[in-house]
Amino acid sequence: MLQHLITQQHYFLLKLCSALGCGLIAGVFFAFSSFVMNALARLQPARGIAAMQSINITVINPLFMAVFLGTAAACILLFVSSLLKWHQPDAAYLLLGSLLYLVGTLGVTIVFNVPLNEALARVEPDSIIGASLWSGYLANWTIWNHIRAAAALAAAASLTIALCYRAAQS
Repeated sequence: MLQHLITQQHYFLLKLCSALGCGLIAGVFFAFSSFVMNALARLQPARGIAAMQSINITVINPLFMAVFLGTAAACILLFVSSLLKWHQPDAAYLLLGSLLYLVGTLGVTIVFNVPLNEALARVEPDSIIGASLWSGYLANWTIWNHIRAAAALAAAASLTIALCYRAAQS
């Protein structure tokens, strides 16, 4: 009985941490979509490029990466759990939330945003090539960031529903 209780407590904490992590990442991406990229676009291209290059370096830090990748790891566990416990009423919400984060947030980051960041890292901020790249970078990066923000927010909502499902049914 105690082992079952501990397992349920750990499972609850896994769902809670996943929902909170998705919400936190959604907030970070929302901030970039709603004002950071607009502020960078208002700068001269060389200054905007240099600022974004600096952001792309400093974002690779233990705290952000722990939340970003830790949430992905938690979502992988919830994805597998939802398949193994498919008969439980909250399984569909866990599956949906996990997939939204893994595909719409982590996957989009790897496939779209990171290559754009790598291309930007290779240019000199004050070069003609840099200035030419910058306007396309701003538009493309921001579109994919909107998708990441929306996916992370939808994932947080779905995982929160799963977290509260039993309480709502009472």
